Amino acid sequence: MYQHLLESIGATDPTGRAITDPATDETIGYAPAQNDMDLDAAVAKALAVQQAWADRGHEERSRLLNAAADVLDENAEALALLLSRESGKPLNGPNARLEVSQSSDWLRATAGLKTPQETLVDDGKTHATLSYEPIGVVGAIGPWNWPLMITIWQVAPSLRMGNTVVVKPSEYTPLSVLALGHILNTVLPEGVLQVVSGGREIGARISEHEDIGKIMFTGSTRTGQAIAAASSGTLKRLTLELGGNDAAIVLDDCDPKAIAEDLFWGAFINTGQTCAAIKRVYVADNIYEEVSQALAEIARNTPMGQGTDENNVLGPLQNRQQYDIVTRLVDAARDSGARILTGGDPTDGPGNFYPATIVADIDPQNVLVVEEQFGPALPIIRYRELDEAVEWANSLDVGLGASVWSADRERALDVAKRVKAGTVWINSHAVPDPRIPFGGIKQSGYGLEFGVEGLKAVAVPKVYNG
Repeated sequence: MYQHLLESIGATDPTGRAITDPATDETIGYAPAQNDMDLDAAVAKALAVQQAWADRGHEERSRLLNAAADVLDENAEALALLLSRESGKPLNGPNARLEVSQSSDWLRATAGLKTPQETLVDDGKTHATLSYEPIGVVGAIGPWNWPLMITIWQVAPSLRMGNTVVVKPSEYTPLSVLALGHILNTVLPEGVLQVVSGGREIGARISEHEDIGKIMFTGSTRTGQAIAAASSGTLKRLTLELGGNDAAIVLDDCDPKAIAEDLFWGAFINTGQTCAAIKRVYVADNIYEEVSQALAEIARNTPMGQGTDENNVLGPLQNRQQYDIVTRLVDAARDSGARILTGGDPTDGPGNFYPATIVADIDPQNVLVVEEQFGPALPIIRYRELDEAVEWANSLDVGLGASVWSADRERALDVAKRVKAGTVWINSHAVPDPRIPFGGIKQSGYGLEFGVEGLKAVAVPKVYNG
């Protein structure tokens, strides 16, 4: 059903790099071989058409973003199937079909945001206004875990504000992003949005390219640091959404059965491969065993398997490197004496499948707690005093998201004020909203995405005084 998409992006040519299904190890297509010269040509084209795109104005650009959302909806099922095969994520649940539908929803929401501008002074003598103008060409470097949605997060505000965009997808998931670009470009003007597939050398060239004025990057902290260093020579503006190790603090007044499902999916969305997913849970001693067992029961009964099977809602790790990381961390937890309530025993066979794993009675300093596992393994840490839970939650050098769970919202908010993270959810987790700004602190990066603040982040402020 998605074969026409592969053909449209040149992904049936076996001279390209083979891309395999992480659930079956089968080759599904070939990433076109592109290099620095292709990137330079794309940037030159983007630069040449940028002013004309900016001159169209907010209303026309918003109209075209809505049109892009419509054509994305028309191709939604084929794109979801390709995404499922390439990333491994199931079609159903909080996975492939959801990612495609949220991508079109995000385009429409971004098109509908209020244009950022304000009057600063108007006292009869002085009239000063602040507006936001296009930067020029934006380089968007995306990850493999949510390749379509995060690309839209980068592209939609950039285009809305009058920039042109050159996208570099992850080497692991280039086909779905190339297909996304092809679909959107059936309605966008030529050269406004371009996708260049390649390896790390493409990302490195984007980082230092003199004609790129802004970089949006989602990925690891180490890569973000490299981008920041490489871009310093041209003083590029940066939005860096980097690694997280999000904490959830469950207070002693919670009903374990009432919160278990939401807590589970806050951690296991996309089989745990989400930057802002719950990676460690701190639970009050009086309900610790009930919460742990409730999560283990859900994990045991949540179907995992090949993404194109309509029954599955958990899938494989997208790549073997990530599988090895999860295996190493769970093995270290087991060796330390932690209690494996369910999972932790992958079977031999094709694909990168690691079973949904719940780990209890684990030391707060265990590697499974302090290192980001980015997969279907969740450590649950017991606490007896709330102060120690907050201290443990804040002890790491990352601060993307966090959550506090309580039957008393005001009590939860009081705790949330003490948690150091860019976003703290109350009784939910990893729920992005196109209207609400999102960004990390500490080693989780800087800069805001989403909402009007996200529009400002892909523009340059300009004051008119007089």
